[in-house]
Amino acid sequence: MSNNKHVKHLGLLLGIFLFCACKPLQNTQKPVQVAFLSDVHLTDIYGEFSDSNYTGVLNPKTSKNTILRTMQAQLHSTRLFNENYFAFLAALDDVVARGIKYVVFPGDFSDDGQQFNLRGLRKILEEYTAQYGIHFMLTTGNHDPVKPFITDAGKADFMGAGGKQQPIYSKEGLFKNKTGEDLPVIITQDIAQLGYEGILDELKDFGFYPKPQDTYWETPFTNYNYKNYTYQKASNAEGIVARNYTLPNTDLEVPDLSYLVEKGDNIWFLAIDANVYIPKSKVEKEAGESVEFEGAGTGYKNVLTHKKHLLSWIASVTKRAKVLNKQLIVFSHFPSVEFNDDSSDLMGQLFGENKMQLYRVPTEEVSKALAEAGVQLHFAGHMHINDTGRYDLDASRTLFNIQVPSLAAYIPGYKIATIKDNSIFEIETVTLDKVPDFDDLFPLYALEKKYLETKGETAAWNAEILNAKTYKEFVLKHLEELVGLRFLEQDWSAELKDLLVNKSGLDLLKMTFKTQEEYEVYKAENTIKISEKDLARWTGYDMIQDFYKLKNADKLALSDIGKSRFNEYLMVCEHLQKTDNSQLQLWGAIFSKISTGLPATHFIIDLNSNTIKDLN
Repeated sequence: MSNNKHVKHLGLLLGIFLFCACKPLQNTQKPVQVAFLSDVHLTDIYGEFSDSNYTGVLNPKTSKNTILRTMQAQLHSTRLFNENYFAFLAALDDVVARGIKYVVFPGDFSDDGQQFNLRGLRKILEEYTAQYGIHFMLTTGNHDPVKPFITDAGKADFMGAGGKQQPIYSKEGLFKNKTGEDLPVIITQDIAQLGYEGILDELKDFGFYPKPQDTYWETPFTNYNYKNYTYQKASNAEGIVARNYTLPNTDLEVPDLSYLVEKGDNIWFLAIDANVYIPKSKVEKEAGESVEFEGAGTGYKNVLTHKKHLLSWIASVTKRAKVLNKQLIVFSHFPSVEFNDDSSDLMGQLFGENKMQLYRVPTEEVSKALAEAGVQLHFAGHMHINDTGRYDLDASRTLFNIQVPSLAAYIPGYKIATIKDNSIFEIETVTLDKVPDFDDLFPLYALEKKYLETKGETAAWNAEILNAKTYKEFVLKHLEELVGLRFLEQDWSAELKDLLVNKSGLDLLKMTFKTQEEYEVYKAENTIKISEKDLARWTGYDMIQDFYKLKNADKLALSDIGKSRFNEYLMVCEHLQKTDNSQLQLWGAIFSKISTGLPATHFIIDLNSNTIKDLN
């Protein structure tokens, strides 16, 4: 009896010891982190076509055959087509080095949903899953299923032999040779835009389908719950046939690849497929008849009218997450809150309602609907910007929207969310600066440039971009070229450009005073605040360039602009808002708002108090 009692005492002491020893370890465990990689726009530059022996052009630097787009194409696009391949691998390696196990893709993971790009993406994700145990969770963007069903497509501006353009299409007759100088067209089905079914076939293992080891998985169309969940029930509901909805006022069925999954750590990942494809005209699809659809780039506005089932499902998920004490991570491709630092209305007045991609700005009705559905924190892509927005539904309910920057545009980077507890998130932007091999394709661009010069197109693009020493510098130069080659032409009126482009900062400041004498009085009273020499060093064109940097990167752009120059801009804008010229007033107000938004680089959001704290 005494021996048994002694053993019991030893067991009790051992249990107390183990409890005390383990408790500090639990408190010091590393918080769960989630990485968000948006708008990868992957082109598998080293991929192969399954039905063509075309392998691209031989790169003299790497001795590899490469399938790439021309620099001319890149510099007229809001995204890179080629170098983002290297940036994607660098970002994944950085995620691995940080020990992050959950990686979310808020859409536009592919160039345009082509078979060979999706196949290349799958191989990369499979490799990182196998080697590092990463859980990848994807949702679709408007460049993944460009249309809901497979569509013949292609591009005329791939890089070909001798720096010429190489057309590659999925079907004969799609390419119209406008110059007569292009290389013979390559035909491959691998360049068609696959639509939902093809995407699901290639990428089903990355959130879109349940896995036996998942704790839970559902879609808007499943009818089981957390308590009676089984993998068999989920697998019966995974296929595309079970995930269709009918578009309003039609008999057309379109897939919806939204899903909810729990991989572990008591976290629910809510992947919202907010793509909405509206028929171009009222049609009743008959056997063998194809239907033309509008693209999905508008975003959540059409969810309110054409995909209402999503809102009721989201509301159900947020309620159940609270009841079950699950940490909810909500992500989709499209912004849920205004993303121009409350300057979108002013932009519409200055540039026009159809300019500056304003059609992509979510309305207040969108933010209100998602906030009413219980969404408090939402991660989005689509705009290729680094931004934080908020919408206050009432005194106690707030929706925070986190815009994840693109790996394929300025400023290149991704977000990390560190979950402190069920209400506190620390969010950090990781900028990709040094990317291995980012300049591997430069010899091919030099060949392209030489070819363009032989045709007399010396102004096609500035070869200075090929002197970039880092990936970040390369993407910065891409944006600067894009502003001159596209944005100024598309969005800026001739009158507004005349007001700004060739004026110095000093000219702009003096324009805000009625007389030279009035300006001289101001200068005498503000000798510390103003330096005519510094103001004369920059022009309105420089200001416009730096506006786009701030618009894309928020305060991360300050390292490229310079703090002194930034303060000079703000000082001039303060005066521009007091002028009699309405366009200059608007420009000053817009620039000021873009410069003073919510923290977007490194900050903490508390969902209990609905507060945000800057950590920079």
